[in-house]
Order: sequence, then structure tokens, then C-alpha cells
Amino acid sequence: MNSSSLKSVAVKFAAAALLTLAGFAGAQAQELKIGFVNSDRVLREALPAKAAQTRLEAEFSKRQKEGEDAAAKLKAAADKLDKDSPTLSEAERNRRQRDLVEQDRELQRKRREFQEDLNQRKNEELASVVERANKVVKQIYDTEKFDLILQGDVVIFASPRVDITDKVIKALNAQGAK
Repeated sequence: MNSSSLKSVAVKFAAAALLTLAGFAGAQAQELKIGFVNSDRVLREALPAKAAQTRLEAEFSKRQKEGEDAAAKLKAAADKLDKDSPTLSEAERNRRQRDLVEQDRELQRKRREFQEDLNQRKNEELASVVERANKVVKQIYDTEKFDLILQGDVVIFASPRVDITDKVIKALNAQGAK
């Protein structure tokens, strides 16, 4: 199942759940308390998310710079070969071309490793922030006696009246960046 069909199923499920809860609430003649959390905003604006981004930048900036330097060096060597090519012997030109191909392969390998390492660390940091955010949402759910809190990109529209994203961000910020 692809992402869009999963979202479609999730939207249908959420709508059915809301209708069921609304019907139940109507039958009980009491008000249903619903909240919504915009996960994207939490992951952009909360201090723990910003701190995670800063840690990733610090951890990977040196390797990124090394990769950029290696790419610039490779480009300079290719430009030099193009410039010198008319005056080089066939054997020397072939040798330098092979060297450039090998350097390019090594650079591509290092870029792939860098991207894999970066993605793995991003996922680890993201999981930590999401876990903390979910604990905060659970605390708000319990203390403010919500019946339902929706989170993520399944909700199409949410009134500011039910949007508790700011509460979640403030609570996470109060905990600190960690």
C-alpha cells in the first residue's frame, strides 16, 4: 500500500471514528472534548527538535565540508586534464582519466555513506523528539480530560479551538532542549 492510499484509509477511519464518537456523545448528552496536534509544527518549532537539528549539524558538518572539498578538488583535476589534454601523451591522458574515474567512484561512495549515516542519525533524533512529544500529548490528554486527540497529517481542517499544538510546544520547551 502506498502513502497516499494509507492516508486515504486513515482519513476514512478517522472520519468514521469521529462520527461514531459524535453519535455516542450525542446519546450521552455530554460534550465531546477533542484536540489536535500539528506534528510538523512541533518538529519544526519545539526546542528539543531545534536542539536535535543543531546536534546533527555539528556532528556532520566536518564530513560535509570534506565531501565538498573533495568534489571541488575532483572538478579542478578534471578541468586541468581538459586544459592539458592537447599536450599530453595518450598514455598519460588515459592514466589521468582512470585516476579521475577512480576518485569520482570514491567520492560517490563517501557521499552515499555520509547520506546513510545522516539519515540514520536523523531518524534516531526524530524518534527521540517524537517520543517526548507523545508523552507531553498524553499528559495534556490526562490532565485536561480529552476524549480524543488527533495528531499528524490525517486531519484536513482543525479549528484553533481544538488545536493544542502550542500547548505541546510550550510543554516541550519547558522541559528543555536535551
